[in-house]
Amino acid sequence: MEYRGVDAQTATEIFRQGPYFDGTNNVGEFLAIVHGLAYLKKKNSDLPIYTDSKTAISWIRKKRANTTLKRTPRNEILFDLLERAEKWVKENT
Repeated sequence: MEYRGVDAQTATEIFRQGPYFDGTNNVGEFLAIVHGLAYLKKKNSDLPIYTDSKTAISWIRKKRANTTLKRTPRNEILFDLLERAEKWVKENT
């Protein structure tokens, strides 16, 4: 699994993370949204973030990634990133 943020007007890649082992699309979408929100906050920007993931949007609203992904040694880093992302969302939205 990997994710990236792209400026929709210029098609410029802003960030790219991964690949990560044993992740899911929903986890990637959630992490991408949080990464984008943090980037825009740092830049003091109010540009919109686009995603088609209703699940990731729901997780943002609930401030919790409700994944059923099983934690393994191969995806441990994803769970670390999810914990950091949830903390950021709780403190900044």
